[in-house]
Amino acid sequence: MSYETIAVNPIGPVIGAEIGRVDLSQPLGNQAFQEIHDALLEHQVVFFRDQEMTLEEHKAFGRRFGELHIHPAAPSPDGHPEILTIHADENSKRAQGARWHTDVSCDEEPPMGSILHLHRVPSPGGDTMFSSMYAAYDALSEEMKTFLAGLKAWHSSEHVHKGRYGHMGKLRDGDDTYPKALQPIVRTHPVTGRKALYVNCAFTTHIEGLKKTESDAILHMLYAHIDTPEFHCRFDWRDNSVAFWDNRCTQHRALWDYFPQTRHGFRVTVKGDRPF
Repeated sequence: MSYETIAVNPIGPVIGAEIGRVDLSQPLGNQAFQEIHDALLEHQVVFFRDQEMTLEEHKAFGRRFGELHIHPAAPSPDGHPEILTIHADENSKRAQGARWHTDVSCDEEPPMGSILHLHRVPSPGGDTMFSSMYAAYDALSEEMKTFLAGLKAWHSSEHVHKGRYGHMGKLRDGDDTYPKALQPIVRTHPVTGRKALYVNCAFTTHIEGLKKTESDAILHMLYAHIDTPEFHCRFDWRDNSVAFWDNRCTQHRALWDYFPQTRHGFRVTVKGDRPF
C-alpha cells in the first residue's frame, strides 16, 4: 500500500508499523486520516514518536475514528470521563495490562481501538507486546477452526476491575454493576472480513455449553497459542510516544519489568460494534 501524507515503516513481518510525518496534536486532513486508518487496518497496531498532545487534543484525535468509549470502572481525570490514566511507580502493587488481553472485551460492544499516549516511560523497560489474532487464527488446523466456529465464550469485568479499581471511580453502569457479555470465540473483522481469535486470559471466563474441565482445557490451549512469538511485535516506548491498536484483531500486554521506575500516560478508546 502506498501513502502520500505519512511514512509507514513496518516493525515486524506480521504485525505493527511506525508512522512518521504527522503531528497528532493538529486536526487531521481527510487524506492523512484515511491513510492512518488504512495503515491501522493493514498493520493492526501503529506507533507514533515525539507527539505532544493535551487531553483535549488526544480526545479529538480519537474522535476522528468514532465516538469515544467510557471505561466501566476506572476513575478518570476531572472533566475527562473518556480518558483512562495509565500509571505505575514505586508505590504500585500491580501494573495495568500485564496479562494478554483485548480492551474491555466484557462489553457487549467492545472498543474498536485504543490510543495510548505515554508522557513518561522507564529506561530501559516498560515495553508493550502485541499479538496478531489474525495470525493466531490462521495458524490453527482446519479441524480446530471448524470446532471453534460455532462456540461462544463469556467475558466478565467484575473479577478484573472490582479488585483493581474498587469504587474509586463511579461505575459506568450503576452501583456494583460490571459488564458481562457472550462473545464468539472466532470473530470476523467488520471492515477487512478476516477472521480472528477473540478470547483472552484476562476477561474470558468459560465457554458456553461446555463442562468446566472441557472449557478450561480449550481456553488454556488457545492462550498458549496466542503467546506464540511468531505472532508478535514489541514496542520500545520513548517519552511522548503513541500506540494505536485495533482491538478487533489484536491482543496486548504491558511488561512490568521497570519497578520502581515510573510509567505514566493517558488512553482513549473508540467505541466498536458487537462481535460477530
